[in-house]
Amino acid sequence: MSVGFIGAGQLAHALVKGFTAAGVIAANRITASSPDTDLPTVTGLRKMGVNLTTSNKETVNRSDVLFLAVKPHIIPFVLDEIGPDIEDRHLIVSCAAGVTISSIEKKLLQHRSAPRVMRCMTNTPVVVREGATVYATGTHAEVEDGKLLEQLMASVGFCTEVEEDLIDAVTGLSGSGPAYVSQVLCVFSLMVCCISVEKCTTRPGVWCKFLIS
Repeated sequence: MSVGFIGAGQLAHALVKGFTAAGVIAANRITASSPDTDLPTVTGLRKMGVNLTTSNKETVNRSDVLFLAVKPHIIPFVLDEIGPDIEDRHLIVSCAAGVTISSIEKKLLQHRSAPRVMRCMTNTPVVVREGATVYATGTHAEVEDGKLLEQLMASVGFCTEVEEDLIDAVTGLSGSGPAYVSQVLCVFSLMVCCISVEKCTTRPGVWCKFLIS
């Protein structure tokens, strides 16, 4: 199996780091494409041993499982570009918020009779294999496709299948959840500082209290 990422930003970097740390796939079996080769995430992927390219078509040709890891408004342009190169072997996994499976299938049906499309939403704790991921399957995706995606994503945290209409709600919960917790910890720190406790002891104490709770 080989994995490709259209887009080499934070999401791709987090997933690759998690996948390789879990040992689910070797870095040299992963290809990522980005028009900007100077991005810090591109540098990070290169250091991990990932194959980097500026060509989305090359990523498609070198991959079996293809993650669409670009901004939602870029998805239609990417699909127009790579649609003719999609083959029966490809499993397309969209990570774009708000982009429905049906809209992706509609684009790809211009080139394939039964494109295998799935949609997933995860979060950055996949870097340390503590992510939370949900996914939904498309019209032509097979049972084995779901098992494969779940195997990949379960290697970097919790993963479960849901109905597609629940994914948008999960986006706010799992995608923004780590930021909410961070904000709570920040407020705790400020509260303690306000009662004149030395800052040098504040943050470790707050973290310990939070973890114990």
